[in-house]
Amino acid sequence: MASSLLPSLVKDVLKKNGSSAHSQAILNELVLLCNVEELLDILLPQVDDIDPDAIADTITVLMPLIQSVLLRMESKASGLALALDSLQKQISKLPVPYSHKQEQEDEHGLCRCCSAALTFVQPFVQEAKNQDLNLDLPTNQDSKLRATLLKLYVFTILFSCMANLREPLLQAQLDREVNTVENSTLWKFATEIMAILAMIQEPLPKLLFYRPFTEKEDGITLERSGCQQKESKACIAYLLFVQLIAVEVFPAVYSPVFILQCNMEYISLLLSRKDESWILKGLDLNVKSLEGLTDSSLPVELLQLKCFHEVPQSLVKIMTDCPIQHLKIKSLLVFQLFIEKLDGEAKHKFFRRVMKTSHHAGVESIIIKNIKKHMELLRKTGNKDGWFEGTRFISLLKDAIALPQGHETDLLHEMDRVMESLNILRYLLLLERKSCTGIWTDLCDTADSYTKLLRVCLKMSKSYYGTELKNLRENKRIKAKEFKEAFGNRKVQSMIVNTEKLGSMPRDAQDKVLQCALVTYDLMESLVVHIEEIIEGNQE
Repeated sequence: MASSLLPSLVKDVLKKNGSSAHSQAILNELVLLCNVEELLDILLPQVDDIDPDAIADTITVLMPLIQSVLLRMESKASGLALALDSLQKQISKLPVPYSHKQEQEDEHGLCRCCSAALTFVQPFVQEAKNQDLNLDLPTNQDSKLRATLLKLYVFTILFSCMANLREPLLQAQLDREVNTVENSTLWKFATEIMAILAMIQEPLPKLLFYRPFTEKEDGITLERSGCQQKESKACIAYLLFVQLIAVEVFPAVYSPVFILQCNMEYISLLLSRKDESWILKGLDLNVKSLEGLTDSSLPVELLQLKCFHEVPQSLVKIMTDCPIQHLKIKSLLVFQLFIEKLDGEAKHKFFRRVMKTSHHAGVESIIIKNIKKHMELLRKTGNKDGWFEGTRFISLLKDAIALPQGHETDLLHEMDRVMESLNILRYLLLLERKSCTGIWTDLCDTADSYTKLLRVCLKMSKSYYGTELKNLRENKRIKAKEFKEAFGNRKVQSMIVNTEKLGSMPRDAQDKVLQCALVTYDLMESLVVHIEEIIEGNQE
């Protein structure tokens, strides 16, 4: 009969009035006296039906009560699973603090809920650990049953930890240079979750690299969404390799290439999201996974893996489409770092793949710049690379510098690619003239074909933009004359209307753009002349 008073007592405690302390004391006694099954049946729905505006307050009141009830139960795995699931669902509804200041203020109570969750789960973690130790001792005939129940118990805690890694920790702003367990609840939460994973004897490598998403052992089936489990593992990888949480228990026997290969799946997942926090974690994890590798060491076989195709594509998409500037800059740095780790054959094939798929002049200019950079490195070190010699290299070069629309190419839109193309042709011609590696004839033919087509484009573009600039200035002169006449006749109203009919770009801005285009074309033309002079000078 007393258990039926629980909902009313909980409501009274949440009111925080004069009788709340008495109601709390009564609740503490009831959970020790009443039937545990009835108590659980009453308390768990209270967690599920929390008022959205009182999640933190209700969690901090209910979870200690549910903990006391569960600790009284002999078979607590199913009840613990329900309690942890309800708790995690409520935590996932709360906004995650974006800054350290917001975390300290904890306006929505997420940090309080995380602390309550840690306090709630600790005795069960310790119990699982102790029972696991006892399983190593001689036991009676029901040892298999005990082991099976323990697995269910451990997996219950494991999946709760995994859920909390996904929400809220993937959204949280974590930085080991700033955060400590003393000044950041979320950092402490992340640290404790990772410690729990190690404490329940679930090796991190097995969890990250080998364990399937669905567990089925000894008749127990625990299923979770494959995507959700993958997201949780991505968070583990981030906390382990970027923030170095629990890195001391991670065995140092795995090669950097193996770790990168395993992490690329998680990196791909993080970069595919449109959430800033997820993308930033994916970029950071990518950097840390690449930093341990020697330059020019990644073999071409890795490029055949799906994730090694998806991650560079995601980096390109962030570089070209993301509106957040610091993410664009960081993705470019990661893209460049990835290129530096590829060996010669991998670079060659990767460059060809990007040139065929990017359809973006800025990205293509990066590839051309890296071709030049690799040639400079080979020259400096004296190393040989068959993928950047002879006909293989000439074929790559032709694909890299090709004008995408032939003589109709928009040179202003393709400016980055064209300038890099001219720079690499000039560099290679000067280099070949000195070193004579046997590609001079092919290189001259390639440069001659390119510059001839580019001259046609330049002639058409300069003519078009020159005419546009002339018309713009003529229109500007006419409008100025009309304005003067209108002002003299006090027809200011009509002039405002006329101004609104112009293009969205101001005339001065249009003038500057057109002038800049013509200057750019002059610069391109001067580089073309220089390249032609190098070819002619060597022939003489």
